[in-house]
Amino acid sequence: MKQVLRSAAVQTALGWLLGGYIRLILRTVRWRHHNLEALTPVLQSETGILACFWHGRIPLCMSTAPQWWTRRTRALISPSADGQFIATALEINGFPAVRGSSAKPGDSAKTRQAALAFREALNWLKGGGCLIVTPDGPRGPNEVLAEGAAQLAKKAGTPVFLMGIAAAPASRLKGWDRQMWALPFGRGAVVWAGPFHVGAETTAAQAALEWSVALAAATRQAEALVG
Repeated sequence: MKQVLRSAAVQTALGWLLGGYIRLILRTVRWRHHNLEALTPVLQSETGILACFWHGRIPLCMSTAPQWWTRRTRALISPSADGQFIATALEINGFPAVRGSSAKPGDSAKTRQAALAFREALNWLKGGGCLIVTPDGPRGPNEVLAEGAAQLAKKAGTPVFLMGIAAAPASRLKGWDRQMWALPFGRGAVVWAGPFHVGAETTAAQAALEWSVALAAATRQAEALVG
């Protein structure tokens, strides 16, 4: 069954289904944006931007699309077979993927792949592009920001925005990231936190810890805004 689900045809079909769903949620949910004014001047500049939201909010991610459609924007997606349909869903909605994620210790092939993706993402940011990352994916732990996003921001010198996203009514799955799936015609909120920067004296680990707290707080605030 797993081989069937990971076949190219099934992954493409799932990608189109997810792509249609996230566009439906964008158009039918009444979205509120908090602190969007902090993002606007940065979007109007020519600098690259790194933006993060939790992996469990991928089904709600198109709520942020109207802002990112104004700039050249890509999404960092796992190169795994399971990540293929997410990449397809985002690409048909205007967000082509950079395929890469952290590698398990000892997996040399995935380590090389992760290094290539990191270089591609870094060049994209330095060239003025925007990159959206789910920094606790693809394996978790849930709502713990990995150092990779902070390393990217530090090397590229780009500002970072954290996006807390929530909607109600919604269902939560029982997987590691407790994905939130909204129902149409409900309420939604996006809380924009930032911009954050990684100073010369700040390590990626320190920034990742700080951003984990800030992104969790933004997500809880978004949940409170939708009741």
